[in-house]
Amino acid sequence: GRGQIYPGYYQPKTHTPPLVDPLGAAVRSTMPNNLPVHPDVQLKRLPFYDLMSELLKPSTLMPTGTARIQEQAFVFHLTPQQANDIAFHRDISAGARTDFIIQVQMRFCLLETSCEQEDFFPPNITVKVNGKVCPLPNPIPTNRPGVEAKRPPRPVNISSLLRLSPTVANHVQVSWGAEYGRGYVIAINLVKKLTSQQLLQRLRTRGVRHADYTTGLIKEKLREDADSEIATTSLRVSLMCPLGKLRMTIPCRPTTCTHLQCFDANLYLQMNERKPTWTCPVCDKPGLFDKLVIDGYFQEVLSSGKLPPDGNEIQLHQDGTWSISASKKDEKADDAPAPVKNRGGPPAVTATVEIADDVSDGEDKDKDKDQEKTSEAKAAAPKDVVDLTFSDDSDEEMAPATAKTNGPPKTEVTSSSAPTPATPGYMSPNIITLDSPSPPSTPPPTAQQPPAQNFSSSTLPPFFDLDNDSPSTDYHAF
Repeated sequence: GRGQIYPGYYQPKTHTPPLVDPLGAAVRSTMPNNLPVHPDVQLKRLPFYDLMSELLKPSTLMPTGTARIQEQAFVFHLTPQQANDIAFHRDISAGARTDFIIQVQMRFCLLETSCEQEDFFPPNITVKVNGKVCPLPNPIPTNRPGVEAKRPPRPVNISSLLRLSPTVANHVQVSWGAEYGRGYVIAINLVKKLTSQQLLQRLRTRGVRHADYTTGLIKEKLREDADSEIATTSLRVSLMCPLGKLRMTIPCRPTTCTHLQCFDANLYLQMNERKPTWTCPVCDKPGLFDKLVIDGYFQEVLSSGKLPPDGNEIQLHQDGTWSISASKKDEKADDAPAPVKNRGGPPAVTATVEIADDVSDGEDKDKDKDQEKTSEAKAAAPKDVVDLTFSDDSDEEMAPATAKTNGPPKTEVTSSSAPTPATPGYMSPNIITLDSPSPPSTPPPTAQQPPAQNFSSSTLPPFFDLDNDSPSTDYHAF
């Protein structure tokens, strides 16, 4: 009877279209069954942030339909304590943006459960928090054609866009480009921001690795290998930090690295605080904070009394001991003044002349004198003086004289008067004085040149003095 009284109450159920939320995404009942809503994804821990609570568990960005650009909305609430922590732990400076010590952090990563995931932004992503566009890290430009620029993998602080109230919900709308065979996850957490000094204190709290451990590594690296043709007997290690180029104060290195070289822990943490890369500056391999350890061996070296203040390099030996590097000793040796030779002039030319006392007059005596004159000419060769005030006619007159090889020594051209021979046995070359008046138009008679092998005092050429009209009959002593 009820079916007849209330005919509409017992109408058969018909299929109704899925409800659509105001953001345009289908309700979760129509999402694909092969993607979990809250996958078991573990995001890598960020050293500069302590996780306080999860506001939105890792959730899958569910694509619906076949559209390239997908949208999805997420909602989370704050407890009264969380809202108070965020509001009270913020630094509002005049003329500067608000710095939240306790902040709400949004992260994206790949949908992968096999290992911990790093931050990874979906392509063509845009985010709105409570209707306001959320600024994201700027994409890194790429020169490859057809490849979309990727954003730096880092979390996003959305604290300034939130409604700090336990009674009002916070809405997050995500738009991204769907990719076949690849899923993405979003997570929102409440975290506390740390400083590099706080991390340094935590590193110190872990303790110092004993020096014996590094000593064993040194012995192992310098152990003689019978199969090796080259034996390494020592290693040089720098005490300068590769980051700041200053001497280390807190030597550390990752336990995952095999090298002995350390770097300064304080500088390393400060650089990662500004731009987190967590890469070892020595070998460019991952150097995570959890793997850092202070090296006790190098800490003892830096505090040792036998290390000079300017000592920046040490030498490690096969028995595990160390000494000041030899390069420092070489630098001190190089600082010593080098002996100065031949000050105030060109390098000295040493000419050895051998004179026999028992040689009689004749051809033998002439040969010895020829050798002596040849040695003197070689020693005086660098001292040739050329006066550029000579005319072309003078050069032409000098050319035949210099072309002869068996004649007297080379002519020395000078603007001073002729020097007087100081030693016996020296034959002065022909000297032309430029200070005297011009010579007569008629050239003086040329003396007949005697053979080179038969020099005698009677056959020497006369000495011409341009101050007098007639040739001088004075001869230089041979």
